[in-house]
Amino acid sequence: MSIARRIEHLPFTPFHRRLLILGGCGYMFDGLDSAIVAFTLPVLKTQWHLSGPSLGLLGSATYLGYGMGSLLAGWWADRSGRKSVMMSALALYAIGSLLSAMSSSFSSFFSARLLAGLGAGAEATIIAPYLSEFVSSRYRGAFTASLTGFYSFGYVAAAILGFMLVPSSPDGWRWALMATALPVLMLLWWRRTLPESPRWLDQRGRTHEACHIVGLIEQSAGLAPGLTTTSHSEPQAIRPLKDLFAPDLRRSTLMSWVMWLTITFCFYAFFTWIPTLMIERGMTVTRSFAYAISIYAAQLPGYLASAYCTERLGRRTAVATFMIAGGISAIGMAASQTPAQVLVFGILLSMFMNGTYGGIYAYTPELFPTALRGRGMGLASAIARLGAISSPVLIGWIYPAAGFPGIFGLTTCLLLLGASVTLLFGPKTEKRPLDQEQAFP
Repeated sequence: MSIARRIEHLPFTPFHRRLLILGGCGYMFDGLDSAIVAFTLPVLKTQWHLSGPSLGLLGSATYLGYGMGSLLAGWWADRSGRKSVMMSALALYAIGSLLSAMSSSFSSFFSARLLAGLGAGAEATIIAPYLSEFVSSRYRGAFTASLTGFYSFGYVAAAILGFMLVPSSPDGWRWALMATALPVLMLLWWRRTLPESPRWLDQRGRTHEACHIVGLIEQSAGLAPGLTTTSHSEPQAIRPLKDLFAPDLRRSTLMSWVMWLTITFCFYAFFTWIPTLMIERGMTVTRSFAYAISIYAAQLPGYLASAYCTERLGRRTAVATFMIAGGISAIGMAASQTPAQVLVFGILLSMFMNGTYGGIYAYTPELFPTALRGRGMGLASAIARLGAISSPVLIGWIYPAAGFPGIFGLTTCLLLLGASVTLLFGPKTEKRPLDQEQAFP
């Protein structure tokens, strides 16, 4: 029995729960890193006398690093394995965050955020494809959506750190950034025993190693010894990047770019600027940060709903549904006149946008075969970072002219565009083994 078929026979085991926690903690720190910048920007604007566009550039530095890290991670993971990317990326992120806390100028902070983003982008890109290769199609969607739900813990932690530390002293923002980096060292220690992906090992002709890993999982699950006989695979040549644009994959590749780009632009436009926009609407720094905690906390029910819907509705339908609901919430944000209205529609928009992310992290690895999965995911994530890079800068330019309605009107249009493209061009992948041929409507 092949490695892929043996994995399909696996139930959900303690090994998978451990994967969920260790991979989820990586996403938690990625979310913490992304969100904490939003709470430092209002302080740096005052301390360093920054203009709106300059502030937007600082917000974009992390996402520029994300794009570079995503491209590097996909290439590295397909050639050298998934685990080495996970470990190295996390170390880079920790170093960048520590340097950010020690920065004393625009240029040094920009460079440090670029390095932190490089590590965080590589980490975020490879976790979902890596861990999805260990799980059966029976629960892969719920597993991956639950995995990305750890992002919400990072955003809530960032909001709490921002609320407690940033306003406490002139150097409060430094202590907040320091607090995002130090726990990563413990996570690196915990991750050292994670195995390499058995699917990737099998593709590279290292079937004996793959058999050993799958055998340990089977043993922990109490499966019959008969499932441990596996045919050995010959090493397969590394498929070129151009194969992502072959007739059988071109449609999925381009669809994934639009899907990722639209949600990422809207997501980072919202979460990078929401504390600053609230202050501009007349709230105090403390009150705006308190509201942000509630908005960030709404991410968790969004991810939980996504974990449920990706299995019940299918990946494509779930992603589109959450995008449409997010677009409706953005209309409510555009029409909001009071702090209470901003809070209610901010919570809804947060919930539905993060539900979308839960769906696309489950969906995207299923669009590509094992030999191209890292690069397919990496390229889609890198394209998405164009939205993350441009959105803080564009919002810095748009807000003075268009105000709240203009920003969230643009958000609505982009989310509806992403939903339409996903429904029209996305293949069905639910309950399908990872390397099985795609099914289009």
